[in-house]
Amino acid sequence: MTDFRGKIVLITGAASGIGKLLAQRIAAQGARTVLWDIDATALRDLSEELRGLGHDVSSHLCDLSDREAVYNRASRVIEQMGGVDVLINNAGVVTGKSILEAADEEILRTFEINVLAHFWTVRAFLPGMVERNSGHIVTVASAAGLAAAPRLSDYSASKFAAVGFDEALRLELKDLAPDVRTTVVCPFYVATGMFAGVKTRFPWLLPILPPEYAADRILDAIRKNRQRLIMPRFVLLAPPLRLLPPRWFDGLLGFFGVTRSMDEFSGRDALPPAE
Repeated sequence: MTDFRGKIVLITGAASGIGKLLAQRIAAQGARTVLWDIDATALRDLSEELRGLGHDVSSHLCDLSDREAVYNRASRVIEQMGGVDVLINNAGVVTGKSILEAADEEILRTFEINVLAHFWTVRAFLPGMVERNSGHIVTVASAAGLAAAPRLSDYSASKFAAVGFDEALRLELKDLAPDVRTTVVCPFYVATGMFAGVKTRFPWLLPILPPEYAADRILDAIRKNRQRLIMPRFVLLAPPLRLLPPRWFDGLLGFFGVTRSMDEFSGRDALPPAE
């Protein structure tokens, strides 16, 4: 079991959405939380809230699309705290645009934050975990990393990559440091605002997940060292359905409403610039 008490837990994208809920819950369980985000105002507000409750919190403004910024912030954390025990790569962005609508810069940013930032944070903090043969790395991916949808070409591709990243990392750690744990999280749409406007045809099968429910499930998966969390359970059908011919697979995605789920997507405003 992963116990958060007294552990140093770093969360990326910590100032809003699932990241904020995880930070609040993990801090309340006695962890020393390290918060990374690009939104200076939201990051300050969350830090003040948690400190006001007596929690041990440090926060760092960090643009995860900037590799050098990630390494610099990580070096500061290692210098001040000696490393981290739990790394939660939670930050993510979505354009909600088709491949021809999205600008080159938007596509690059999707991959820089949703995929490449995982490499930089893990490369920064994993050596300490390997040396101690102890730690936990959490990759927050998506159900879109198991089955794609229109207007998610860059997002789905990045989340497929995140799922593959976790799998390769898990296998590498079997020999490198078998007691360093990994967890990949693949939720359907979560009602945080990031995917505002999305629809589901069968809410009883594919519900838009309440963020509090999603955060609690993620924490439970980390505590129990579960290697994979897919929610809701219906999404577990995505991998075996890939054995079907593409025409049938696409037809099922259409029947269950996945291919039209982004039709009314509005999302939240673009990320603020790093200060």
